[in-house]
Formats: sequence, C-alpha cells, structure tokens
Amino acid sequence: MELYGKLLNITVPFFLFFFLVEKIVEWRKGLHVIRGLDSVSSFSSGITNVIKDVLGISITIITYGWLLNKIAVVHIEATVLTYIIAFLVIDFQGYWVHRWCHKINFFWTYHIIHHSSEEFNLSCALRQSISTFINFFTFLLIPAALLGVPQEVIAIVAPLHLFLQYWYHTLLIGKMGFLEHILVTPSHHRVHHAINKEYMDKNLSQIFIFWDKLFGTFQQELDDVKPVYGVTRPVKTWNPVKINFIHLWLLMKDAWRTKNIKDKFRIWFMPTGWRPDDVKEKYPVDYIADAYNYKKFDTPATKNFIAWSWVQMFFNYFLLIYFFAFIAQIDKPHIFYYGAFVFISIYAYTELMDGNRYAFYMELVKSLIGLFIIYYYGDWFFSSQQWPWYHYVVAGYFIVSVFVTAYFAFYEMKKGDQQISLA
Repeated sequence: MELYGKLLNITVPFFLFFFLVEKIVEWRKGLHVIRGLDSVSSFSSGITNVIKDVLGISITIITYGWLLNKIAVVHIEATVLTYIIAFLVIDFQGYWVHRWCHKINFFWTYHIIHHSSEEFNLSCALRQSISTFINFFTFLLIPAALLGVPQEVIAIVAPLHLFLQYWYHTLLIGKMGFLEHILVTPSHHRVHHAINKEYMDKNLSQIFIFWDKLFGTFQQELDDVKPVYGVTRPVKTWNPVKINFIHLWLLMKDAWRTKNIKDKFRIWFMPTGWRPDDVKEKYPVDYIADAYNYKKFDTPATKNFIAWSWVQMFFNYFLLIYFFAFIAQIDKPHIFYYGAFVFISIYAYTELMDGNRYAFYMELVKSLIGLFIIYYYGDWFFSSQQWPWYHYVVAGYFIVSVFVTAYFAFYEMKKGDQQISLA
C-alpha cells in the first residue's frame, strides 16, 4: 500500500507531463484531439482508480502467493529472465481478462469506463475501473506459479505493465513500421477503442500484439475507415463514478424487470450488450446505430468554467500527493475517510460539469465536512507533522470552492439557460 502510493507520486507527474506535450503538439499542428471537460473527467477517473487500488478495496478469490505455495514445480531466482517470464505471463493474462471484459455482459462493467471517452488521447488512458471489487482472474498466472516466479517479481512487474499501456493512447503518432508486428502501437489501439463495425472488439492485446494474431482478434487500422470513439450506448456524463456503474445498473434493472426467469440469471453471462427481449422492447436505451452520424456528448461551458474544472481536478490531485506520501502515518481507518472524501469531491465537481446545479449543495457539504475535519484534528489528517502549512491551503480552497461553484451554478449556468430560451 505505502510502496504503491510512493510509486504513484513518482509516475503520475510523468503522465501529466506527456499529456502536456501532447497538448502542445496538438496546438502546433492545428489539430483538435483534446477537449477540456473530457480530459478533466479522464484525469478524475484516474484519481478515483488509484485511490481504490492503494486502499485495496477488492477481494481476490485466489491470491498469487497461495498459487505459488501450492503448485510451484520449481523455484527460480529473481533474475532478468525471471522478470521477462513474469512480464510475458502478465501480458498473456491481460489479453484474456481484456477479451472477457469485452465479450461477457457482467465483465463489461469492469471496462466500460476505459472506453467511455468519445475522444482518443493520453488522458483517456487514465479512465480505469473502480468497480472491480472481486478479482476472478489470478488463476491466469498459473504458468508463472508453476515456474516458481517469486511473488515480489509479480508485484513489481504488474504496475510496470499497466503504466506501459499509457503511451499508445494518442492520435498524434502514425504507424510505426516493423514495431507494428511486435508491439501494441497507437494505430492498433485506435482500432481497439473504435465503435466502427470493422473495428469492434479487436486488438485486445496490451503490450505484445502477437496475442491478437495468435487468437484471431487482430485488425489493422484501415486507411479508408476513420475510427470513431466511445461506446455504442453513450454514457452522457462526465462523472467517472456514475460511468463505472452505469452498465451494472442497467443489468440489475433488466434482471429485475424481465418476466423470463431464465433471463434473470443468464443476462449476466450473455455477450456484452445482450438484453432480454421483453425488457428491450419496453425499456429501450440509447444506441448508436450509425457511428458516423451522431453528436458527441457535451455540456455548455465557458473558458472560465473549463479552467475552474481543471483547478478542481488539480486540487484533488494536490490532496492525493499528501495522501500517498504519508499514507503510513495517516493509517487506518483514517485512510478510508480520506479516500471517501476525495471521491465525494470528484463526484461534486463532475456533477457541476454535467450542468447539474444541485452539485453546489454537494460542494457545500463536501467543503463543510473538510473544514470540520481541519477543526476537529487541528490540521488536515495530521499534515502539520509533515507540512505545517498544508491545512491552511486546504481550508482556503474549501472556502473559495463554495463561492466559485455558487457563481457557476446560479449565475453563469442560469445566464446560459436564458440565452438558450431566447434563441
């Protein structure tokens, strides 16, 4: 937990730096691949994901350590070859988990957040799940366990494997010659994120593209078929917490509403997108039938509002830096209170991004809770032991955020509504 938090404090600035580079390249080339609110939503999703991961809010049915103790045929040292074997096994596991998430209704719940952006840029790589409460897939590491790959090797390679999937989420890199035959490249992954019928559910590999070629799911990017991004049932929200559970909520409603007893059970394991016939007719949902002729989700937003949304996201990242740096000192149960607070904060400002005025009241409650924490402890989760100035900055932010959010919720949005009605 503590080690992973410190690792994130090292790696996240690199994610932000390369996103900034992408933004500069976009600007210099006169392209438009980044939308402000979309990217704020993506980074906010990344914050929720890393908090959930660091707090370990999930259950693993079978742990790798248990597998190692039970089935290892040999035990090998942590050499360079060991790390290569571990990397290949994790990549093999990643391919199959990814494939099942695309093909099975229930598992799509875990993955919808990653495909929910209707843009394709580095920030959308950070749209990662918080709905994976149960890990079913450790058994796919059986090859590593049989070879006796040490548990600490897996613990190091797994986050590295995840971080290496960041770079290829971009439109600004074309095809890469001979690397197209070995690695997952931006071209391959553009295909994967597309909702065009030619591209759906293709290129499921994570680092090495040969898994797709071996198992029949490879598709190259076609010159005459421009990828269109998103999901075929558009989520229509910037709120990453809502996006994570939107498909699960639909499955639960469908399972409840259908009159067919068999369908109540099989809906969870049917191909992704399947719905019972009686429910599908009575309760239709939005579906993109024509990938080339639909309007992307957006909400009215001035430059000032977009800037404020970035401020909100970055301040929550500022809270995260302290959290990860001193998670051992904050300790249980306070780390869970801290994580819950950041979740509430993200929910509040992304609801405002959706144009919901009641988000002000969520922002007010969040800020009052934050100020109460500072009053109760005398600082922000014991921060005065490390950074004596920190709680003053946090308290100032809570006060300012209430007034700025009130301005946007009750003045700027109202003015926008009046202009629309006059038009």
